[in-house]
Amino acid sequence: MGLDRRSFLRNGLVAGGGAALLGTGPRATALVRSGRPQLTHGVQSGDMSAHGGVVWTRADRPSRMLVDVSTRPDFKHFSTVRGPLLTPDTDLTGKVRLDGLPAGQQIHYRVRAADLHDSSLASAAVTGAFGTAPTTRRDVSFVWSGDLAGQGFGINPDIGGYRIFKAIQATDPDFFLCNGDHWYADNPILPTVTLPDGRIYRNLTTPEKSKVAETLAEYRGQHKYNLMDDNLRALAAAIPQINQWDDHETHNNWYPGEILDDPNYTEKRTDVLSVRARQAFFEYLPITQQPHQDGRIYRKISYGPLLDVFVLDMRTYRNANGPDDQTADDQGILGARQAEWLKRSLAASKATWKIVAADMPLSLVVPDADRIEAVSQGDNGTPLGRELQMAGVLSSIKKHRVRNVVWITTDVHYTAAHYYDPAKAAFQDFDPFWEFVSGPLNAGAFGPSVLDTTFGPTVKFQAVPPHANTSPLEGSQFFGEIAVDGHSGELTTRLRDYSGKVLYTVALPAQR
Repeated sequence: MGLDRRSFLRNGLVAGGGAALLGTGPRATALVRSGRPQLTHGVQSGDMSAHGGVVWTRADRPSRMLVDVSTRPDFKHFSTVRGPLLTPDTDLTGKVRLDGLPAGQQIHYRVRAADLHDSSLASAAVTGAFGTAPTTRRDVSFVWSGDLAGQGFGINPDIGGYRIFKAIQATDPDFFLCNGDHWYADNPILPTVTLPDGRIYRNLTTPEKSKVAETLAEYRGQHKYNLMDDNLRALAAAIPQINQWDDHETHNNWYPGEILDDPNYTEKRTDVLSVRARQAFFEYLPITQQPHQDGRIYRKISYGPLLDVFVLDMRTYRNANGPDDQTADDQGILGARQAEWLKRSLAASKATWKIVAADMPLSLVVPDADRIEAVSQGDNGTPLGRELQMAGVLSSIKKHRVRNVVWITTDVHYTAAHYYDPAKAAFQDFDPFWEFVSGPLNAGAFGPSVLDTTFGPTVKFQAVPPHANTSPLEGSQFFGEIAVDGHSGELTTRLRDYSGKVLYTVALPAQR
């Protein structure tokens, strides 16, 4: 049983990263006076566990991050955590991991920034909330999608900005998983885009978003741009996040060691660009820092006995894009180390459902000019290239009798449900499973993609736009929802459009 409010207050709160507990009961905010710091981009939370979570903010000047934490929305009883210094080294962003929280409860927090020389000068508090993971069986739900500000379609005030986030928040999920492409660093946002039918798509824009991102400041500006949106900031304050990345946080279709053939860039080395992009990614998102693992993005998030989420990184460790027809491939799209981690972690999981959040689809063919960008190359035969690594993962799942594995992805800018059946596959050493695709959040919509049948997928549903690169004005923006029943363990997937309308539903009983 989780700690109750009294136990929470009695036992106190632990802050990760060396932050210290100040105690309970001081006044919530300092008096308003001139010269105090201000919080510039709201608050966010993420990477929650049964007894903790990460809280993030940004200030307008060097200051100290302070976080009041309570199980009550009125903060009648709270603890104050002394967070990190917010300095130019991190673009005045900061985050703190809160630990020692009661399991399965709504945690309310408010963040302030205190002057470095006079602690009585503090910003107005900005509040947020997140739920800690349960330790007992109960209903659990989350939503996922990706691809934000792509193809030149940014925050359009005429349609209410990133309106899909309002629909996501209305589903009241336990968390939101961004499946990659948080921003399009390679797609400038200009004041207007003329659509094929002559209509004008109007954007808010900033200097950092008006060109491709190359410098660290410009990569930081990608996320600052997104946080200009009221709907996104409201969601970030109300719902915790799990974040992963894909290509557009750096550059379209990039791979390690690539030298860009792109006239818009003066810095052509993706190894240099990706380091800057990764720094901005960790600075601006409430993601757990793992310095002992080289800032690793792939990780497992456990959300109670019913749900483990395996967050992949199919970008950092991949081999070069090419024909994808080699007959041996240890590196693949995951890298050997990550692939072994995934096999081992899935086999060790005790959760009822194992969700594999893959930033690229398994069987949809994603070309990169005359090369292959994703896993499958479309030959419909026995595994070749990167398919070999995925065949190994699927075989390991079967060998270790890992039940209830579901794959989710985004990337291809439409929504679909795929059922994988070994009886229909060229490679058959795996158990049947589902893959669900949903996106984009706010980008040009495309599809459908060619489906490679090496692993026996069948399209059970898909919703695609009427033509390629449809704008958010036309409504082909999607997200997915997964809900697990706390009593039966049944998992229900719903694919929704930008308004929250359910387009497809399937219920999967939990296998024992």
